[in-house]
Amino acid sequence: MAHAPTAAAVTVAGPADRHLGHGTERRMHGSPNGSSRATTDAQVTGIDGARFRSVLGRFATGVVAITAIDPATGGPTGLAANSFTSVSLEPPLVAFCVAHTSTTWPRLRGARRICINILSEPQLRICKQLALKGGDKFADIGWTESPSGSPVIDGALAWLECEIENTHVAGDHVIVVARVHHLDQHHDGDPLLFYRGTYGRFSG
Repeated sequence: MAHAPTAAAVTVAGPADRHLGHGTERRMHGSPNGSSRATTDAQVTGIDGARFRSVLGRFATGVVAITAIDPATGGPTGLAANSFTSVSLEPPLVAFCVAHTSTTWPRLRGARRICINILSEPQLRICKQLALKGGDKFADIGWTESPSGSPVIDGALAWLECEIENTHVAGDHVIVVARVHHLDQHHDGDPLLFYRGTYGRFSG
């Protein structure tokens, strides 16, 4: 993975959308059925969810939009995630995390292909729109088709068309491993960053 230049600084861009988390519309630290498993885990490890989130918030991440054509409706759907990473060069694999509580993930999972869009700094509105539950997530969002028809969002820095290869349950999230079939740079610009619960950009 590439690392940010040491001379660059992160400039915050206002209050964070609290719905953005590990690839879901709503970030949670309980079990999928709303039980107190998180409390039980905290008792075992001595680490509570708020402190865990605060410490990991010191790690700056990019933001991606994971999109697909919903097989049930034939329309575009997607979610925002900051848990995206490369996994392997041979074969070309990437991964991201989605909460069990996501209502969009079942529609993405059912698609033949998904598209991972690396968002640019001006696309904060798109990020927030995709991070919310309900409504038309693609209202006023321009997009074109990837080779297999998945949405490539206008203005994204790059895109990767993938096929879901494996999923692994991990606590209150699912780790999704996907094989890349097509990819390309799409637009020049600076990345949208997520740091300490706030969106930001490179400066300096």
